[in-house]
Amino acid sequence: MKSLKLLIILLALISVSNLSAQEEKRYKIHTVAFYNLENLFDTINDPLKYDEASPIMEMNANRSEVYKKKIKNMARVIANIGSDYANNSPAVIGVCEIENRQVLVDLVNDPLLLGKDYGIIHFDGPDKRSIDVALLYQKALFKPIAESSHELMIYDNITRKRVFTRDQLLVSGKLDGDLIHLLVNHWPSRSGGEARSRSKRVGAAKLNKRLIDSLQSIDPYAKIFTMGDLNDDPTNESVKDVLKAKKEKEDVELKGIYNPFEKMFTEKGYGTTAYRDAWSLFDQIMMTQPLLEDDYSSFRFWKAGIYNKAYLSNKRGRYEGYPFRSFADGGFTDGFSDHFPVYVYLIKEVKEDE
Repeated sequence: MKSLKLLIILLALISVSNLSAQEEKRYKIHTVAFYNLENLFDTINDPLKYDEASPIMEMNANRSEVYKKKIKNMARVIANIGSDYANNSPAVIGVCEIENRQVLVDLVNDPLLLGKDYGIIHFDGPDKRSIDVALLYQKALFKPIAESSHELMIYDNITRKRVFTRDQLLVSGKLDGDLIHLLVNHWPSRSGGEARSRSKRVGAAKLNKRLIDSLQSIDPYAKIFTMGDLNDDPTNESVKDVLKAKKEKEDVELKGIYNPFEKMFTEKGYGTTAYRDAWSLFDQIMMTQPLLEDDYSSFRFWKAGIYNKAYLSNKRGRYEGYPFRSFADGGFTDGFSDHFPVYVYLIKEVKEDE
């Protein structure tokens, strides 16, 4: 891919110097992101859900005040993701660990996000903890065409009983005129240990691969993103062997998948969540080969990142440097999430007459 030098200007338009030809080009930039919102539950006990086990419902006082602070903190992060280059919050952002649609309504109506006019795509899922995935999108930038929720049928290795977990969300639509497809995931946890629970995430990856294959059977050149909290690193079986995601762009063939987060994990030691002094990069955004091409007449991948600004980390103590989570020791910390968000930037050349 040509070497690009990007300069920020207003309205998310970027002037780029082509170092080989010394000709100036202008690019539009958008952010696609994902964020685990860490137990974004409301304060209402739903008798049809096991929401009483959520941290906020386990608190004995000040639930309403905590909820308001939690919403405000989540809005602050989302408003800032992508602003370094795009001068805007994400055009689309997948989220997980949300209880219902109403918490998202409250989130997008926070003063920090209200002006962005985010739409919501959410389906109630069967997860035993009552947490779902969803997609938020700026209505001025992304126009949904189709949306569907896909159930994951998996079973415990020992009891053989069904494990009720998160559905996978598939949304197709036009991002500033370009057709893209987005899969939002929250794969089964490592409860019981990584080895015992591995088959559940492999099952989730297989469902994800079937959905990607179905899109590519219709259009081999489909621009597809699959994102989420996978509870697996980029090097684990689910990602490497089932999705067959590649670390290097040059190795990705048509219908293949590129994972820009693998190199961050294996070569730089970066992570999005930490546990027992070890970092994991569970939160990832992967994409199909057409997003890697050099023709910038439509949106293409530019670069990926972990949004880990200083305010999102613990400043001191045993967990210094860890994500500054919202809930700990039975109370609210006024923090954010136990996961850092992740994002990718897409760029598209702007013609002189635009």
